[in-house]
Amino acid sequence: MAALDRALALNPNAAHAWLFRGNIHTWRNQPEAAIEAVERARRLSPFDPYAFVFALNIAIAHFAARRFEQAIEWADRALHEQPRLVAAMRVKVAANAHLGHLDAARAELSRMLAIDPKLTIAGYREYAHWAAPEVLELLVTGLRLAGLPE
Repeated sequence: MAALDRALALNPNAAHAWLFRGNIHTWRNQPEAAIEAVERARRLSPFDPYAFVFALNIAIAHFAARRFEQAIEWADRALHEQPRLVAAMRVKVAANAHLGHLDAARAELSRMLAIDPKLTIAGYREYAHWAAPEVLELLVTGLRLAGLPE
């Protein structure tokens, strides 16, 4: 975060610095700060070829804030641009599961496992070791409810 602060002090219009700042806030379970930073990045670079990453980060932030409907909307935006983006699929699966939309969660899980057939709860926990424990547990619980194997 300190490196991003220095970069933004030098250039407050660095869209990707704002994006990465938002990403850090997202995984630290600071969803409002995350959305604010990513929205600033989106305003600074409205035609960015990595706009799907902006949408993904906003989806995860809404998910962390337990705004599951909004998380699904933003995950769908990311998936519109990158239909095989497993990270967005994970958010969509878990959000649907937390909403009790298990048929939708399982359908998306099936799509996700077609791309990443070796994904398991244990593997995801190991992969996402940087996430705040409460965000990781919320994701894992949703993935488990949808039927991701242990």
